[in-house]
Amino acid sequence: MDHVELKTMREINHENLNGFVGACVDPPNICIVTKYCSKGSLQDILENEDIKLDQNFKTSLISDIIMGMEYLHRSPLKSNGRLKSTNCVVDGRWVLKITDWGLDSLRERTYETDNARYSALMWTSPELLREVVPPPKGTQKGDVYSFAIILQEIIYRYPPYGTPDSLQMVPKDLIGRVRNGETPPFRPVLSGVPGVEVHTPLIQMMKECWAEDANARPDFYSIKMKFNAMNKGKTYNIMDNMLRMMEKYASNLEDIINDRTRQLVEEKKKTDLLLYRMLPSTIADHLKAGTTIKPELFREVSVYFSDIVSFTSMASESSPMEVVDFLNDLWTVFDDTIARYDVYKVETIGDAYMVASGIPLPNGQAHASEISSMALDVLSSVLTFKIRHRPDRQLEVRIGVHSGPVVAGVVGQTMPRYCLFGDTVNTASRMESTGAAQRIHISQDAYYAIKATNKGFIMAKRGLIDIKGKGVQTTYWLEGREGYTRPLPKPSMASDGYND
Repeated sequence: MDHVELKTMREINHENLNGFVGACVDPPNICIVTKYCSKGSLQDILENEDIKLDQNFKTSLISDIIMGMEYLHRSPLKSNGRLKSTNCVVDGRWVLKITDWGLDSLRERTYETDNARYSALMWTSPELLREVVPPPKGTQKGDVYSFAIILQEIIYRYPPYGTPDSLQMVPKDLIGRVRNGETPPFRPVLSGVPGVEVHTPLIQMMKECWAEDANARPDFYSIKMKFNAMNKGKTYNIMDNMLRMMEKYASNLEDIINDRTRQLVEEKKKTDLLLYRMLPSTIADHLKAGTTIKPELFREVSVYFSDIVSFTSMASESSPMEVVDFLNDLWTVFDDTIARYDVYKVETIGDAYMVASGIPLPNGQAHASEISSMALDVLSSVLTFKIRHRPDRQLEVRIGVHSGPVVAGVVGQTMPRYCLFGDTVNTASRMESTGAAQRIHISQDAYYAIKATNKGFIMAKRGLIDIKGKGVQTTYWLEGREGYTRPLPKPSMASDGYND
């Protein structure tokens, strides 16, 4: 390498050629220094799906390559010989610049594998592939062929020769087919790519540039003229392209933000739905707002308890998985039933199911009729319920109801629970435990509250019952409602005594 060649490199100056800065020629640290382009290579941009390239931006990239190569072919260097998408770099202003030109004596290539060596030949023209020792600087017609392969990359955003039909070809076989000069010549497939029109002047120009006969290929001056005619003489200002790209990025970013926001809203809905299933919506809203929830007194409430008869013995005869499946099936039926009424499911503990009406929003005297209608439906659903692992066994439950005042509040910070407190809760539990299988046992207070609704509920006096912790009290059976058509257990089916 002489100083004349270095001087020539320094004198070549074009907006679409990556500027030569200097070179170190002292072995073993031989290197060439060029200007840094922050956006990487054209191939990097084409392979990045996050970068949206519209037709105007593709046109700008193609125009930059044509302008740079047309200038290079008129320069003392005459040709490039290494034109490929990896040697087209893009600077911070989105201007494409051709690099790796000149100083051929310093640019010896070594490849770790044959596959890498053949991959680097993807842009090489067939006549140069057939030469044993191709010229280091290539040829102008060879550069035109390389430009055609880059056109295919830009237009289709596929790797060289990459289409759905040929993506799996190994580089060695691909290069062999190009070198052998098949009839017709082996070139990238231009059909079957969605969204790309194959019969355009640009596609036709690409085919002319990769013609098998090198003399049939146009020079870059002719290519520039044809390309300008295609675009009706319109030039693409760099700043305009930058602004358009920024607008595209802003629009793309807005789409991404909207998509992330939509996903966030969907996840928030799922979280809120789960929270509303665990707590009353009014209480959940207070918790989300970070406000303190004070205990609240509700003066008119009906509380329901139900329990599975002989659950202990059934559980001892079943596997844990069978017990879990059984309770999940049953609670699902109960949950579907109570969803039709103005009631709130307080909790389930083991085989106990607790519901209340009149909380967290008071409903006047309706609490008694709502809980009573719900209890009848629950009892009716038990008649047709089938235990998966004991299909021949009839499920039996005890139900107890009591009406009166309760205090409600949120207890705990980790997994907070909305709990009810007061004698009403205890009495409702006693009504269940002193009741009978397949019957609804109600207190005298519940009896009067239900009767006051005038909804036609059918109740029968049970008599005086010794209630633990309460003494002897008069209690009643809730047996139905006028016009109720769903099947219910007959009183004769159940004993009047206590059940375990």
